[in-house]
Amino acid sequence: MHRTYSMRSSRAPTAAQIATPPPPVSSTKGKFFGTTSIADAFRKQTAGSFGPEMARKLSQLIKIEKSLERSLEAVSVERKLVAKQLSIWGADNDDDVSDVTDKIGVLLYEIGELEDQFIDKYDLYRITLKSIRNIEGSVQPSRDRKIKITDEIAHLKYKDPQSPKISILEQELVRAEAESLVAEAQLSNITREKLKASFNYQFDSLRELSEKMALIAGYGKALLELLDDSPVTPGETRPAYDGYEASKQIIIDCENSLTSWTLDNSYLKEPLLSMHQGIDDVYTVPEGITEGEVDAEGEWANHDQDETEEVVA
Repeated sequence: MHRTYSMRSSRAPTAAQIATPPPPVSSTKGKFFGTTSIADAFRKQTAGSFGPEMARKLSQLIKIEKSLERSLEAVSVERKLVAKQLSIWGADNDDDVSDVTDKIGVLLYEIGELEDQFIDKYDLYRITLKSIRNIEGSVQPSRDRKIKITDEIAHLKYKDPQSPKISILEQELVRAEAESLVAEAQLSNITREKLKASFNYQFDSLRELSEKMALIAGYGKALLELLDDSPVTPGETRPAYDGYEASKQIIIDCENSLTSWTLDNSYLKEPLLSMHQGIDDVYTVPEGITEGEVDAEGEWANHDQDETEEVVA
């Protein structure tokens, strides 16, 4: 957030920004080619055409995600330009319009900053997916070797059933199958581990961005309350604007809310699952409800509809 609380003055880093190191910069930033370039379109179309066959579909997904991050980066840049231009336009208006538009510009610029940080955190999801792609690529040779040996054995049994090479190939097939079992087990384990970790990165970053944007939107609406939108008759003068301290305090309150936000104290609680097997699967239980009061369908027994609706998600 702007320490000067204005788009028309220089900005300084906040205490939170100094104390908390930023996440690694996304690998998609600072590239010469944009999201609409021919090179970018070519990369997306050809991502699934090269490399080990097992890894092609995931490779294409990773390339598309990279393009998505570049699009988000463009949105962040445009958002900051909008914030600056709003403040520039508002400066030539009445005092209340000038002050409110300047402060709204601060909030919009902060959204752009949050979107920029979101890209860095979102990139952790994409990078984690790469580890699955890499293990898929490493498993492909063992699969190909097993298939090749199997085909050779079938060919020899058809062409020369008495060939001594058959027994040798069968021994190689046993070793290849053992190697393949190890590789497949490793693929299965890593896929689940990394898939869970990658989408935790994505959902956590989405949750942070959305909740912080919701906070900013609320403070933005509070700023609008400082505008006197009552109609005036020709020649009538509006009362002098005295909301400068109030608008600054709104920005300060917004900054404090954003600084103190964490996943642990976020406003969005864990979801209440409608499909569960017992009371232990429900995140939040209404006061006074015990496990024995849950019927076979997972509904609260012996309570009317009004009480049921009081379950907090």
